[in-house]
Amino acid sequence: MNKIVLLGADGQVGWELQRSLAPLGQLVVCNRQRADLSDLEGLDRLVRDERPNIIVNAGAYTAVDKAESAINTARRVNAEAVATLAKAAREINAWLVHYSTDYVFDGSGDAPFSEDATTAPLSVYGLTKLEGEEAIRASECHHLIFRTSWVYAARGGNFAKTILRLAKEREELRVIADQIGAPTSAELIADVTSLVLHRTLQDPSLHDRAAGTYHLVAGGETSWHSYAQFVISEAIRLGVQLRTTPEKVAPITTCEYPLPAKRPANSRLNNAKLQSTFDILLPDWEYHVQRMIRELADQGSI
Repeated sequence: MNKIVLLGADGQVGWELQRSLAPLGQLVVCNRQRADLSDLEGLDRLVRDERPNIIVNAGAYTAVDKAESAINTARRVNAEAVATLAKAAREINAWLVHYSTDYVFDGSGDAPFSEDATTAPLSVYGLTKLEGEEAIRASECHHLIFRTSWVYAARGGNFAKTILRLAKEREELRVIADQIGAPTSAELIADVTSLVLHRTLQDPSLHDRAAGTYHLVAGGETSWHSYAQFVISEAIRLGVQLRTTPEKVAPITTCEYPLPAKRPANSRLNNAKLQSTFDILLPDWEYHVQRMIRELADQGSI
């Protein structure tokens, strides 16, 4: 039977992974209290004590703007902790599943980035996430690195929920229109992770060639501005009373909304490699956004 150690279990992706990984074997669920990613010795000890054959790391330092002034903390969690996990995974012959980000790219151009495209992070967050990736590859452990983008879930805070809250309070909104990507749900990330692991462990030929880096994002693309319009339109269609309509969402540029960390303008990630390698279909981004909005509406959370 598989034994899986899940780190970062209380985050948006980690919460969904608790559900999706449970059928695969014995699941050891580790929140921050049980496994603090800043405690490198504790992490190493946990892995060696549990001796899983799969480690899934859903934990990270994700405060993108705070990372600009907290580089040591971000590096310890996003790079040094990951290196510790990779080294331990190599020594006990375990698979390491890790999540990275579109922020490892500079966001130039308008074509989707492939897995082997040149990396050039614009922020401390992106830099430390790239360092974590590089540590895994250097360790030569069996690994699956899933880069994703614009992650959201019904549980916890996210862009769509913020837009809906503001749309109830204000008649007009201003949203960035020159950053493009694919909103990707934590539910989809967790389900794909479980499916990929199952197929990799069951198929000997796939097991030998599956290790590597993949882009795990929903299909299609949108801007934050169009995303906001879609969310508002869907909520209104479901009968939610809002003060803002899609037409009253004004597009603005990134320069008009400055933040400490620079964001990539182009967050498009090419997900063809993941789909072809594991014979799966990644749905367009609208599908899971609609599900989330309906869930929030049914709960009376909007």
